[in-house]
Amino acid sequence: MPPVSINVLPIIDMTPFLNQDPSDAELRASTAAALHNACVEYGFFYLDISTYVDPGIPAHLAELGREFFHLPQAEKDKITLKNEDGARGYARLKENVTNGKADNHEGIDFYRPVESPDRTRPLWGENQWPAIDGFRECYEEWVEKMKVLGMVVMEAMAQGLGMSHEEWSSLRTKVDDSFWSMRIIGYPPLPTDYDGFSCGAHKDYGCLTFLYADPTPSALQVFSSRPRAMALADPSLAVQLGSEKGVWINADPIPGCVVCNIGEMWEVWTNGLYRSTLHQVVHRSSNYRVSIPFFFEPNWDAEVRPLAAALRLQKPEDKKEQRKSVVYGEFLLKKVGNNFADGKGRYD
Repeated sequence: MPPVSINVLPIIDMTPFLNQDPSDAELRASTAAALHNACVEYGFFYLDISTYVDPGIPAHLAELGREFFHLPQAEKDKITLKNEDGARGYARLKENVTNGKADNHEGIDFYRPVESPDRTRPLWGENQWPAIDGFRECYEEWVEKMKVLGMVVMEAMAQGLGMSHEEWSSLRTKVDDSFWSMRIIGYPPLPTDYDGFSCGAHKDYGCLTFLYADPTPSALQVFSSRPRAMALADPSLAVQLGSEKGVWINADPIPGCVVCNIGEMWEVWTNGLYRSTLHQVVHRSSNYRVSIPFFFEPNWDAEVRPLAAALRLQKPEDKKEQRKSVVYGEFLLKKVGNNFADGKGRYD
């Protein structure tokens, strides 16, 4: 079924937290409240970072990605996943599988560099970079910017949850050495008779995702059961997914913004108050689409457990059963360790 085309996702200006002007305390409080509401109501939203990042920078990154994907297959295969730990490097078109079906995309995966790399250990190899002039330098600058943005958004979310300074300081130690990851994904047009998706429906399993995508519309779709989305949709567009009835809505690129969504670690931290949201990519336009998701994750050894601040906000019946704590690195290994080599995808 076609998605709802009207944008219903909130747009949150992060300037008050990015500039840290002492006189902006009231604006920061308003931003934190908007962010909290977006996490509760949607799990998906836009972050306006136009005062922090020149829009030309990610656009250039997308062009570098497109340049790589247009290389001969043999050239791209020089940085194949098989060279390293099965997680870092290039995956061919349809090599990734979601929900049992091959995804119609190709991509390069990067993770936080580790000490004493060992390609025989899952996730413990070295990143592989295309031999394109300026590619690595430009993307490494982007990684640093997204790491800063991750800490800024975490602080704003902590304030939105009503955390004390001490509580935020404690949470900060769980993400101050983020085991981040990043993908550069290339999407050719999806054939009309293709039994699958550009990227099948999934939830992100980490902390925060910051997505820049080229201007291609009607590709990224978010599943929503929220009243506003349902009110804007034709009733015939509603679908039942598990226990939820909702609609797929487009999350089209907005200049100066990145799309942000929360992952499963925030579900644990908030004991289900915030929920990771299903999303998929269905790219049927004629162009070759490029997207660059950056995943700001907890530290490798971080223990993630429900936060007292989130529990204070929940009704007694909602906190009777608390989410089980996890160590992020162990959780991640179960999710993606050697997934590609085993014929599974990073989202399975």
